[in-house]
Amino acid sequence: MTTIKNFVAVIALSLVSFGSFAQTITASASTLDAAEAQIAAQAHQAGASYKITGARFNNGAYVSAELTQ
Repeated sequence: MTTIKNFVAVIALSLVSFGSFAQTITASASTLDAAEAQIAAQAHQAGASYKITGARFNNGAYVSAELTQ
């Protein structure tokens, strides 16, 4: 019984930490620099750092990033 309780507790704690660890955000603008500036502003507002995970430029810039605490 104790083993089952420990197992359930470990699973619950790991789900909580994964759920609050990273968040994906996106921004679009006319230039890549402007889109990244929007990402930086969103990260600053959330009190987090960011890592750009993708960028595309086709008649405008589109950037996606992951926020980490």
